[in-house]
Amino acid sequence: MTNQSLINRAFRKSIRMGIPPKWFNYRWVEKETVTGYIDRKKLSKEDYFFETIHETKQVQNPLPCNIQDRGELPDDRGWWGYSFRDVPNRTSGDTFMATLPDCKVIPCLNPEDDQFWVSILNSDDRSLELDQISYRSWHGDVLRSSSGFDKTAEATWFLERVYRNHSHWITSHLPKLILLKERNELENIVLPPKHLRTPVINSSLEMMGINPEEFRTFDESRPLQVKKLTVLENDRFRPELLKSVRKAFCIGNPAPSHRRIYISREKAERRKLVNGDKVWSCLEKMGFEKIYMEDLSFSDQILLMQQASVVVAPHGAAITNVIFCQPGTHVVEIADLSFPNPNFYALSSAMGHHYWILDAEGIGDVHPLKKDLYIDPSEVKNTVLKIYDY
Repeated sequence: MTNQSLINRAFRKSIRMGIPPKWFNYRWVEKETVTGYIDRKKLSKEDYFFETIHETKQVQNPLPCNIQDRGELPDDRGWWGYSFRDVPNRTSGDTFMATLPDCKVIPCLNPEDDQFWVSILNSDDRSLELDQISYRSWHGDVLRSSSGFDKTAEATWFLERVYRNHSHWITSHLPKLILLKERNELENIVLPPKHLRTPVINSSLEMMGINPEEFRTFDESRPLQVKKLTVLENDRFRPELLKSVRKAFCIGNPAPSHRRIYISREKAERRKLVNGDKVWSCLEKMGFEKIYMEDLSFSDQILLMQQASVVVAPHGAAITNVIFCQPGTHVVEIADLSFPNPNFYALSSAMGHHYWILDAEGIGDVHPLKKDLYIDPSEVKNTVLKIYDY
């Protein structure tokens, strides 16, 4: 065992014995759940609030339309926590809201990839473990380098890791904002600062009637110390929450869905179809429109999806927009199933869509997320033909 390992063991043992992590410059902290914290501290009802809004439940979903047996689906749970094979009988986790005393929120950008991460420390400087919220080494860097804390009496924290990702914002964060708005509890939310908001974030806030100028924003270089902090936990693919997004953003009665949409990744940096021209040649002859989502405003993306009857796309965040499609839309995902991300299967199922999965070949000796894709154009063509015999 190295000297550094021995030192780390000493840190952990000391902190577990009750020595504050601050004494060791926050190089290691204990972790616990919200309910574990409440139980351990034996907090009185005057000191905290906890409400379960949705109970955990099993959700029954159909198999992908081109899959005959559940055993054909990948069972690799990877970093998603569940697999394709789990989706037909998926557990939807609970939704809860909790208000806790004397917490520190440490928002920061990971210096390695500029992605947003957040940690929340409770009154004992233990990391509260919430979905996509956890303590990492770079949070300690912020605590050590910061000149002090921003302080506030009350705040509601709803932001998670990589919130600037299109898919994470729409499926994880908009449901929370909608829930808070329905409960008239938007007043104390903390928003990202202007330079850390995407055009879609700005547009969606505007469409919800939320003016960022009227709310506190975080500073990624300074932790926030909160006397009473409200947090939310939700299952990203819980049907009730996802359907609330469609209800909130799809206003009015759309025309019957009729458009056949192919979402191209030609302008993306990764996961392009290496034979995309041949795939498009087939789809164009079948009445499809080629769409570059990055060229459309958020409101135009929503309107387009409301009018879609079929959506074909290589795996990517733009598929998240099927959340705005009318129930019964056919969603055809082209993906490398050696790295099987089940999120769009779960999303399509929650929204009442017909989901099809086409296994593509990953191209290149790079991380699976960066591989380009190859798919036999005839496989795409035959799938679309089956849709119209469906």
